[in-house]
Amino acid sequence: MTQQPQEGFARSVGDAQEWMKAVQERLQINDDTQGPRAALEARLRETEKICQLEPEGRVKVDMVLRAAEALLACCHEDQKPEILARLRDIKAQWEETVTYMTHCHSRIEWVWLHWSEYLLARDEFYRWFQKMTVVLEPPVELQLGLKEKRWQLSHAQVLLQNVDNQAMLLDRLLEEAASLFNRIGDPSVDEDAQKKMKAEYDAVKTKAQNRVDLLEQVTQEHEHFQLSVDEFQLWLKAVVERVHGCMGRKCRLSTKDRLSALQDIASDFPRGEESLRRLEEQAGGVIQSSSPLGAEKITRELEEMRNVLEKLRALWEGEEGRLRGLLWSREAYGQQRRQLEAELAEFRKGLQRLAEEDLEPAAKAGTQDELVARWRLYSATRAALAAEEPRVDRLQARLKELIVFPEDPQPLAGSVVSAIQEHQSMKAKSSRLRNAAGVDLWRHFQRPLQELQLWRALAQRIVDVTASLPDPPSIHTFLPQIEAALAESSRLKEELTMLQLKKDLLGGIFGQERATALLEQVATSVRDRDLLHNRLLQRKSKLQSSLAQHKDFGAAFDPLQRRLSDLQIRVHAENGLQRDLPGKQAQLSRLQGLQEEGLDLGVQMEAMRPLVQGNSHHQHRMDQLSSDHQTLHRSLEDLVDTCRQSVREHCTFSHEVLELRQWISVLTQKLEAHRVDTGPWDAQSREVDVEKLLDEFPAKEAQLPLIEARGRLVMEKSSPEGAAVVQKELQELVESWGALRLLRGSLLSLVRNRQLQRVEVDSGKKLIFTNNIPKTGFLITPMDLIFRHHRQTNVLQEEEDSCEDFSQLLRSFEHWLQVDNSKLVRIIGMRTATAKDLRTRETKLQELEARVPEGQHLFENLLRLRPARGSSDKLEDLRYRWMLYKSKLKDSSHLLTQNSPGEPTGFQKAQRWRGLGSLCRKVCCVALPLQLLLLLCLLLLFLLPVREADRSCTLANNFARSFTLTLRYDGPPPT
Repeated sequence: MTQQPQEGFARSVGDAQEWMKAVQERLQINDDTQGPRAALEARLRETEKICQLEPEGRVKVDMVLRAAEALLACCHEDQKPEILARLRDIKAQWEETVTYMTHCHSRIEWVWLHWSEYLLARDEFYRWFQKMTVVLEPPVELQLGLKEKRWQLSHAQVLLQNVDNQAMLLDRLLEEAASLFNRIGDPSVDEDAQKKMKAEYDAVKTKAQNRVDLLEQVTQEHEHFQLSVDEFQLWLKAVVERVHGCMGRKCRLSTKDRLSALQDIASDFPRGEESLRRLEEQAGGVIQSSSPLGAEKITRELEEMRNVLEKLRALWEGEEGRLRGLLWSREAYGQQRRQLEAELAEFRKGLQRLAEEDLEPAAKAGTQDELVARWRLYSATRAALAAEEPRVDRLQARLKELIVFPEDPQPLAGSVVSAIQEHQSMKAKSSRLRNAAGVDLWRHFQRPLQELQLWRALAQRIVDVTASLPDPPSIHTFLPQIEAALAESSRLKEELTMLQLKKDLLGGIFGQERATALLEQVATSVRDRDLLHNRLLQRKSKLQSSLAQHKDFGAAFDPLQRRLSDLQIRVHAENGLQRDLPGKQAQLSRLQGLQEEGLDLGVQMEAMRPLVQGNSHHQHRMDQLSSDHQTLHRSLEDLVDTCRQSVREHCTFSHEVLELRQWISVLTQKLEAHRVDTGPWDAQSREVDVEKLLDEFPAKEAQLPLIEARGRLVMEKSSPEGAAVVQKELQELVESWGALRLLRGSLLSLVRNRQLQRVEVDSGKKLIFTNNIPKTGFLITPMDLIFRHHRQTNVLQEEEDSCEDFSQLLRSFEHWLQVDNSKLVRIIGMRTATAKDLRTRETKLQELEARVPEGQHLFENLLRLRPARGSSDKLEDLRYRWMLYKSKLKDSSHLLTQNSPGEPTGFQKAQRWRGLGSLCRKVCCVALPLQLLLLLCLLLLFLLPVREADRSCTLANNFARSFTLTLRYDGPPPT
């Protein structure tokens, strides 16, 4: 019976091995980066086609797995180890083939993208070169003035600075060309092309420097001329100020002193003539280096200065006539001032008389008469102040006439303005108090209407509640309320009737329109009150007549009520945290039994409903019992769902902890065997063996924070004793992991030491770069450097200092990454049952995204300070952890936008289901493997590029997205 499965298994294994062998041969043919660009593109397309064959190979591997399952199901026990061994070999060969496909394609694609980005950067440099050549080719243009010449000089300096700034880009471009030439060997990036670019750049820089020197000479000559012009204008401005000082109102000199000062100013005119002549001689050279408009402007400026000097000569001659007119204006000013003072004194007496009346109320008025009296007082004061408006206009007119005179009217003008301001302040205050009194009166008249609105709402609720004729206790409760509402209705009617009699008063205060609207509102409210008052009277008589008609409720209701109370007590007793997983499972079983009892009670209640029809009171009590039962049923469903989720999380946590412990134990034993092996070392083969052993290390390291987060969730849903047990398990797991990390580090250090010994033996060989991609991440960087044999002593000292800085920065970045990764794990494990939880999680994710640039800066500093040898494996491991953290953060933000607030996310997502207890247990047993499979898929999403659009190595980790930036900053490429 096993012959056919064995043949199928052997056939599927042979097909899979042949397919993988053919793919590896095609990859080896195309695994080369040398040659022209067309050949590189052809190899890139070929490797891309090979990568697209991965689903075909996966189908063949799946066929092998299915054939192996069929064979294992029917074969003997002694044949199973051999079948499983062949199955492991096929899986290992498949993983190696897939890795080779991905790495080969990524390496060729990286070189092609590197070449493409270099060509783009070179084209950009030549565009800049042609632009600068066009800018520097024309001769220097003549400018209008000094400002334009300075702008021209600044522009030339900016061009020179731009040329200097391009030196760093050129160096980077030449460096990239040399690096690219070492990889592809194409003549377009050889040393001749690099020298040509350097020579063209030097020619442009020489032209820019010559232009700056010429413009500096022209600008300095114009600045010297402008300085002389400014000195002459300062002298001219001082003379003008002296002349104006003798002519304005602010001059306190006598007429004789003013005339003497004008004669002194006239004696300085010959010196100004001599300075102006020297300026005209200097202007010749400046005009030759200026544009025609600039020369015309300089000539016009010299003519204007000469005209100003001539005008000053003529100005002092007319000052004598103006001084004679001052005597006559003083007499007219005194007469007008006396008239204004007399009228101002009379105006102040009137204001003082009105101010003696106390406008501000001593206390707030309470009664209607007090409010009306106060409103009338404020109205009278406002009318008296309005009568003084013509006198205010006369005072302002006289003050304007007085200001025309040259004497200073400031003291009197201040008094007039102060009096006018006092009048305006009193007028505004009286208007404000009058308006406030009117508002108080309006509120006073509106108060009965507001109280009526409140009474109407209360009375309507009483009428609605008593419509179903309740039992005697309810009737005794509502009758006093109805009587109180009737008494309040009578009081409100009296106040509204009194308000209707004050029509004239309301019209005088608020105006006819507002008063009419208020009275209409009062009339409508009175009619509504009368209708509701009559309904209350009718309801009062109806309730009084129904007291004698009530009968008692049957005895069938009490057993149901007692059973419901018993269920509530038992459910409340089960609402507690359990210690361990068996306790939680037992609690879930008990809750499911209580749920079945609740369903039985609901059936009995529905069967009793036809017996209580026709009696509203019995129906009300039955509805109340049914409402309590529905509340208990919903509470019980929530408890069952919560307990089921807690059991599921605890089972997943226990399984993951057990699996990780077993993996740590096995890996520790294998690493210890490699470490204690004292036989001869083959560094290359031993490095391959260690790398295979540590292949799963990053994935398990990423799984550890998730296990810790799940453990914290389990602790939150366990009793204090159970939480202590879980905490102890987590602590033991972390200690085991730390010991494994130390063992891994020591083994890697031993491998590197052996490799360095081999390097020193081969020191006479050439400098070699390799593009081997480590399995810790999609990184394509030169890794294996063969060091030179002879080093200088000072170079070794510098390397020791650099290693110390690198170690300190490495520890800092590891601590930073560990803290942020822990925060991210806690955020992933959060529940998002409500919109508030979702917003909290989104806020925390945004905070972590804001810290990513800080981590990138630390990582770039780490790459810049890395030593020439040593710490490469640790740095590559740290590089992978940094990439993994950014990928997890991006995936978490993406998944957050797809989940609704009321739906569980991540590992908490599960379909809510209801049913009988036995069916629930069966479904749980079936769903547990599916949940574990889903957990494994989610973990793989953090490690594998699942979509070509946004996570593959084509976009996430290559030179395509970083080449442009690396040409413009000092540091290694981000990849």
